[in-house]
Amino acid sequence: MTLRIDVERVRQQFPALARTHRGQQVVYLDGPGGSQVCQFAIDAVSAYMSRGGGNLHGVFPTSVETEDILAQARRSVGSLLNVPAEEVAFGPNMTTLNLAISRALARTWQPGDEIVVTELDHRANVDPWRRAAKDRGVTVKWLKVDTKTLTLDLKALDHLLSPRTRLVAVGLASNAVGTVTDVRHIASMAHAMGALVAVDAVHAAPHMVIDRDALGADMLLCSAYKFFGPHVGVATLRRDVFESLDTYKLEPAPSSIPDKLETGTQNHAGIAGVGAAISYISTLGQGATLHEKLVRAFDLIEAHEDALAWRMRQGLQDLPGVTLYSAAPDIRKTPTIAFTVDGVAPREICQEMVDEYGIFIADGDFYASTLAHKLGLDQTGVRARWPCTVQYERGGRRLFGGPDSRSETSPLG
Repeated sequence: MTLRIDVERVRQQFPALARTHRGQQVVYLDGPGGSQVCQFAIDAVSAYMSRGGGNLHGVFPTSVETEDILAQARRSVGSLLNVPAEEVAFGPNMTTLNLAISRALARTWQPGDEIVVTELDHRANVDPWRRAAKDRGVTVKWLKVDTKTLTLDLKALDHLLSPRTRLVAVGLASNAVGTVTDVRHIASMAHAMGALVAVDAVHAAPHMVIDRDALGADMLLCSAYKFFGPHVGVATLRRDVFESLDTYKLEPAPSSIPDKLETGTQNHAGIAGVGAAISYISTLGQGATLHEKLVRAFDLIEAHEDALAWRMRQGLQDLPGVTLYSAAPDIRKTPTIAFTVDGVAPREICQEMVDEYGIFIADGDFYASTLAHKLGLDQTGVRARWPCTVQYERGGRRLFGGPDSRSETSPLG
């Protein structure tokens, strides 16, 4: 028997789905900008705040409970990314964590060293490394994107990498067009040159099974607000890299991992929600361990999403005046779809979709500004994560159409 997502059961876990706008039930299609929060996470955050919080290292119950919650959340993230719990650090968001990691790691770089960043990535995995390189007199090389295939030109790695390469920063999946990159191949080539590999998995984390070590990542970052949790960033670094990292921290702060990356008092309530969000995802799968349940859950999620995304891409391709920005069918993608409509400003499309249909989609470059520039779409793209398959007409011209999808909500809410 083929297992499927129980859509109605999923919907019951997301209170935000009950929201209406101008009499319409709201449909959330800007998942790349953040998922809705599941009831598991809401309850965990509320319970932590209601019972009384406490800072770490005390003997009183709220302090001890806080430490237990953080430890459990690390174990949950460890199961999600298949890494040891002690290699998991929390922070305000991925960008802040990556800025801290890049500044610390760059302290070992010397003039004449090189790093590689990509034209497909969100700037959070580009600019922290570029700024650190500038401060240290290090050369920045770009792995280019093929604007026709919307994939990275991996053949160029042969001349981009050298014994002077210290780091390669790459995204697992594009937050703008959904292309999934062969990180394992890139990491293999980078390691052959003695370089470290930093992977941005923020956009990939809600959509697929992620195994940091199987990917060959030395550092991998994601954010819980993309997978039904609160705004908390997650970083996981391979132990030897983590222990050697000379972080910027206060003198009395711990020098051990993972504490030395967690500067200041953490968002304890939010971290409680991180563990709970992962627990929710596990309820969609089956297995003897949390990791096994998560693997099976993401297999189901990816299959469900791919079917919905295929319908939307097919529909958009058939519409006159619509340009779809998507890799070829045989290229693995997340269900993130970018498009433009001839003669209509993206902001205007978004405004009409929310006003007329209660459908929330977004426009802009989504901080994948290099890709947008290469495509000639600076600040002009529209992005939707779920198949937005309602009829959309403008001036008698049908721009965006298909059967109503409100009864086929994805597991990401």
